[in-house]
Amino acid sequence: MTLRTYRVSARGRQILVYDPCSGVTRLAPHPVPAGRRQLDEAEVRAWPAGHPAGLGLDIPVSLCWSPLVRCNLDCPHCLDDKSVPELDVARRAVIAQHIGASGVLGVDISGGEPLLLRDLPDLARQLSGDGCAVSITTNGWHLARRANELTGLADAIRVSLDAPDSSRHDALRGAGSFRRAIDGIHACRAAGLPVQIQTVLMASAARHAQATVDLAAGNGANGLTFLQMLPIGAGATMAACEMLDDHAAADLIGGLRAPPGLDIRLRTRDAAEGFTVVRADGRIWRNGPRALTIAPARPLAHPGDLALSSPDGSA
Repeated sequence: MTLRTYRVSARGRQILVYDPCSGVTRLAPHPVPAGRRQLDEAEVRAWPAGHPAGLGLDIPVSLCWSPLVRCNLDCPHCLDDKSVPELDVARRAVIAQHIGASGVLGVDISGGEPLLLRDLPDLARQLSGDGCAVSITTNGWHLARRANELTGLADAIRVSLDAPDSSRHDALRGAGSFRRAIDGIHACRAAGLPVQIQTVLMASAARHAQATVDLAAGNGANGLTFLQMLPIGAGATMAACEMLDDHAAADLIGGLRAPPGLDIRLRTRDAAEGFTVVRADGRIWRNGPRALTIAPARPLAHPGDLALSSPDGSA
């Protein structure tokens, strides 16, 4: 039995169980006490997943918070808008308080590269203390040296890998980035931090999808998420030649050999529709139809600003 931290909430007759590793919200078939709970990973994985838009919530079940745009790498498929100004330490803390008080179940701290923030442990502590399940998405460059200080504060680390070997990964992200990411994964394992590997599913990467699965299993990851490429940010320039449609992506992932114990997930563009992002300037953004666009909603000045305007999960 492998126990991990999940966020449980009763919403009407539904018992929602948010997994900070995969970002999936499961529907428990029996009562589970609300709050941050240690649950058996294999049992939760067997429960049905709920699409966020079908949960009938008035707030996002989870969101991505990018408290900075700075990054030590320059990936050509990056989703972030690097022109957005960053808030200072004090105002970042206020944003964390608003998110934590909003009732969202899960928060993924991303970027930019969040491990560049000295106050990252404080932000994770605030969010987890408010009951959120907290994950951190990182390129892994600084992960080996910071894994220990995040233990007990972050519930999962999501490491971005674009290929199963250094030559192809480093061609996109920069020399040495593959080795640094792998070292970071090993450091997380040693520190007891669950790891989810994430890879952007581009047409040029499809041929080594199985090798990426084998890499994830061989390095002790809890799961692997293939993210459908979104034509947002810098990635818009690559979209025409690199985007797969959701059906082709599903066929590809469905044909992969899954080693025992490794959770393989495809996040389609349809599944990313309406997803909430809080950017470095403290403004709320939401993905448009099929996540082909992203648009600003409002500044996050109060926890209630995160409310959805319709029960289907749209802005």
